[in-house]
Amino acid sequence: MPKVSIIIVHYRVPELLKLNLKSIENTLKGFDYETIVVDWGAIRKTADMIKEGFPNVRYLPFKENNGYAKGVNTGAENARGEYLLFLNPDIILKENSVQKMVRYMEEHPDIGILGPKLLGFDGLIQHSYFRFYKPITVILRRLSWLAKIFNLRRVIDNFLMLDTNPNKIQTPDWLMGSVLMVSRQALNKVGKMDERFFMYFEDVDWCRRFWQNGYKVVYYPEAVMYHYHQRESYSGWGPLDVFVNRTTRRHIKSGFKYFFKYRNINKPTLKLLHEK
Repeated sequence: MPKVSIIIVHYRVPELLKLNLKSIENTLKGFDYETIVVDWGAIRKTADMIKEGFPNVRYLPFKENNGYAKGVNTGAENARGEYLLFLNPDIILKENSVQKMVRYMEEHPDIGILGPKLLGFDGLIQHSYFRFYKPITVILRRLSWLAKIFNLRRVIDNFLMLDTNPNKIQTPDWLMGSVLMVSRQALNKVGKMDERFFMYFEDVDWCRRFWQNGYKVVYYPEAVMYHYHQRESYSGWGPLDVFVNRTTRRHIKSGFKYFFKYRNINKPTLKLLHEK
């Protein structure tokens, strides 16, 4: 059984995937791990690249795109590791980042999900840990001009946890799903990602369920990775995005599903979990 299973859910960005896989090879030499690529909308170019350059990668190609949550679950079902590291293909590992994350989770078995500090290729820290969404948060994030008009920037700042230091360990409500390390033990208790979320909010929902099951969600800046991050659900058209951008519609649809799922949530219970 490998110590870590690295699972990458990929959709037609083979150039980024190649850089991602190369960074895994370069930073994990001598470490006990396996790599699994779940390839939605598989094309010949990706298959050839993995076969020729990364023969040790377990490649799972599928014709259709079945969504991020389904990809994570498919990877988890095929993984053998004690810890599972879910990566987007646009992540580049820094030296010793995975090893640090494994070591920290081994030292803190109450952690269910761990996320590293993410840097853009400009070296700037990216927002990757947050407080839970409220409906007003989604509206203000999409229509930022409303926040300016009604002086509601504080709502967005609270969501982004700007009152915290991103260079220190934090216990946020949720972590962005670009990089998540999960312990096998916690996964067996909490369960897989909710596949009703095709794209977006599946990471928010998962983190919430980890908290509800007594596990901590932790941002761990001692481990650092690079992230080529694009906000695909924002095209710059404001409220018209819903008409011109399919990804925007998926984001909004997932938001409705999320808020309906947690419409009767017991907020004091979650607050107590954070304080444990």
